[in-house]
Amino acid sequence: MEQVNAVGRRKAAVARVIVREGNGNITINKRPLETYFPSSILQFIVKQPLNLLEVAEKYDILVNLDGGGFKGQAEALRLGIARALVKINHDDKALLRKHGFMTRDPRAVERKKPGRPKARKRFQFSKR
Repeated sequence: MEQVNAVGRRKAAVARVIVREGNGNITINKRPLETYFPSSILQFIVKQPLNLLEVAEKYDILVNLDGGGFKGQAEALRLGIARALVKINHDDKALLRKHGFMTRDPRAVERKKPGRPKARKRFQFSKR
């Protein structure tokens, strides 16, 4: 196996992922996973597809992460890793889909409408 590229997106975050054989190092924007995502919850989110397929120590992952907040970035990275793992072994797709790692979450911020303070909020109504 040479290397496999994939892209994951969530809200405004974009994760470009490169997976190659190695010993389980995840590097995000030239920084290790533990430095980029200090929160153990976000580290868990990123590693979910790897732990599900029990290949966490088998691949090195290089990531270019851009845009969004840290939660959106972690979920974009999870989708990118899952897509890359499917390119490596297509038989894993059913299991990853069953656990919801192959679905791109379409929810995003609704745009602000004219004549309103926010997307759906209205200015206070005054009868007189």
